Amino acid sequence: MGLFKEFKDFAVKGNVMDMAIGVVIGGAFGKIVTSLVSDIIMPLIGAVTGGLTFTEWKWVIREAIMDGETVVKPELALTWGNFLQVIFDFIIIAFCIFMVVKGLNSLKKKEEPAPAAPAGPTQEELLAEIRDLLKNK
Repeated sequence: MGLFKEFKDFAVKGNVMDMAIGVVIGGAFGKIVTSLVSDIIMPLIGAVTGGLTFTEWKWVIREAIMDGETVVKPELALTWGNFLQVIFDFIIIAFCIFMVVKGLNSLKKKEEPAPAAPAGPTQEELLAEIRDLLKNK
């Protein structure tokens, strides 16, 4: 039972729960940004490049072997355009996350500065103390 209790204590700690919530929200955020890239940005880039999409770019190593309408052996190709698309998605997602974190940091209330050290005695107080010490001698 000791192992189960340790696991329970670990699983219900605040940091683990916060991380789990972050992963779930991050997954949903990733879907939103992927949709932004594939549904909005890439069609605009396709319009600029004459309708060409990155995912169609590939290097065919071996053509598909067909028997009429049936594919006997599928095409063997390096789809480097899809790789470029994924890199492009990553850059946009990373930029969006950076902007969200930057926005959240600016909304976070400013940390209050540490309280200043108590002020020492003023010059007049020091002189009065010296005067009193000299009087007592």
